[in-house]
Amino acid sequence: MGPKQMIPTLTMLSRAADNLYWMGRYLERAEHTARLLKVHLDLTLDQPAEAVAQRRQYVLAALDLLENMDEVTSEYELTQTVLFHEKNGNSVKSCIGAARENARQVREQISSEMWQQLNQFYLYVEKVNMDALWSGEPQEFLEEINGGAHLFHGITDSTMNHGQGWNFVEAGRFIERTMATVRNMNLYFCPDGKLPQETIDNPLLDEDLLWLGLLRTCTGFEAYCKFYTATLKPNNILEFLLINPVFPHSVAFSVSMLRNALEGIVNSVHKPLSERSYRRSGRLHAELQFAQIDEIIDGDLEAYFTNIVDQCHQIHEAIYESYITYDSPAEHLELV
Repeated sequence: MGPKQMIPTLTMLSRAADNLYWMGRYLERAEHTARLLKVHLDLTLDQPAEAVAQRRQYVLAALDLLENMDEVTSEYELTQTVLFHEKNGNSVKSCIGAARENARQVREQISSEMWQQLNQFYLYVEKVNMDALWSGEPQEFLEEINGGAHLFHGITDSTMNHGQGWNFVEAGRFIERTMATVRNMNLYFCPDGKLPQETIDNPLLDEDLLWLGLLRTCTGFEAYCKFYTATLKPNNILEFLLINPVFPHSVAFSVSMLRNALEGIVNSVHKPLSERSYRRSGRLHAELQFAQIDEIIDGDLEAYFTNIVDQCHQIHEAIYESYITYDSPAEHLELV
């Protein structure tokens, strides 16, 4: 394909890539948020009120909502804030609505089955009443959120051409997953400055329940047990969630999938493999692929986590510069 043919292809992509990329990110964010809340509600059953309050802090901190701690003093208020609160732009309802709006703008780029599933998913969440939800079984609703997101991704894989558009959805999905997992791990392994000092100095949570919560928020407990047995050792959990190459929610796996998506985009528009977003994702992939857990533990673990998030920011910026627009939408940049 000659240069004159490549230019309109890339121009077409720049109009749709932004929507497809953020559709993937918003749905991944909604699923992650719903899972965090469900694990919290499951693990705090029959726990002392003081321990529940500490566990609540982990949820708020993981979602960058700890400043709301004084306003969120019950599980009802936590659920309302995380799922529906209008002032929380990253609530599950907001994210699903944003994903639907992005999909609506690229109806011609996605399959009719994808639009139908996402539209029904949105309408289902829209009609939920918080009081009715809380008087019933909120965990069942959260399972429906996770199931709806999984169903959408399955439909996407089955009905959408695995070309440029699909790769942008995948890139959004896995850059979001990488950053969410790393931030969650950073909170658990390096809590200083992220949680109230009293919680760090006087933990009331059972240590096994704490690590179980981290694994379950990453859908990793059963998979972890297949690798290490059910003994919850922090170093093993760190190794599993960070550099395991085959667990779908590990950082290494997510970065590998991000790299594959960007490689597909590079190849589809005939750009060189030196293109910035692909090169940066490849560098991060190589760092994780050849990492040794003992070296990571012996070093500055918090700096290691921060470096991964920083590299994801750089990859995001490079995606925009190369494929989308030179002036990124402000409302999206605030969520990076």
